Amino acid sequence: MTDIAGQAVVVTGANGGLGRQWVAQALERGAAKVYATDVTLGTWDDARVTPLVLDVTREETIDVVVAAARDATILINNAGLALRDPIMTVEDAKLRHVFDVNFFGTVTVTRRLAPVIVANGGGAILNVISLLSWLSLPAAYSAAKAALWSVTNAFRLELAPHGVDLVALHMGYTATPMTEALNVVKNDPADIVRAGLDGIQDGSLEVLADQWSVEVKAALAGPVQDLYPQLSGAAYPFTMVPITEAPVQ
Repeated sequence: MTDIAGQAVVVTGANGGLGRQWVAQALERGAAKVYATDVTLGTWDDARVTPLVLDVTREETIDVVVAAARDATILINNAGLALRDPIMTVEDAKLRHVFDVNFFGTVTVTRRLAPVIVANGGGAILNVISLLSWLSLPAAYSAAKAALWSVTNAFRLELAPHGVDLVALHMGYTATPMTEALNVVKNDPADIVRAGLDGIQDGSLEVLADQWSVEVKAALAGPVQDLYPQLSGAAYPFTMVPITEAPVQ
């Protein structure tokens, strides 16, 4: 369990729909400092916020963040990239880029900041993963998130002995710029972030932030057709429409 109060928090993708909630709610819970990182420098009106430029695919920007955030005890890996292209036709460069951002970038940031957190006495790392790590729609984005889910388990096992909790956050459609074009029911970003921060404070290793995530995870134990009813001509089994237009985050 890691209390947010008094902690130094690093948030990636801080300028987006979820990102600004991570920063705001961490401050509401008494964080001493928040390093708000993104590919462009954000503007914040709280002295406890230190904005930094971070492109998770560029090592030199990661160097700057690691050098600045020497007091970090919590890392929120929120940065992500949408990709809707079918796996059979997506350009190789685009496929590699979505993995560079959603998987390799998160892995690199974690590997660089985890030793800082350990040196500061331990803390927590939260990975914003999505239920699409379990449901291959859209395929390329889901594949990258599935890899992130797997490596989260690996990090969890390696860092637990050093006092660092790894929290996996899963959710469905959420009202952020990634999904603004979709005419569907969406989660409130504030609710998703609240669930994630509760998970950090409660010592939860996995947070299923909505009913969609609960249903999709439960279906993993059944036949493949439970997740992909189109293979057998059945109706979609979950309470959300098929995720074919855009990823969720």
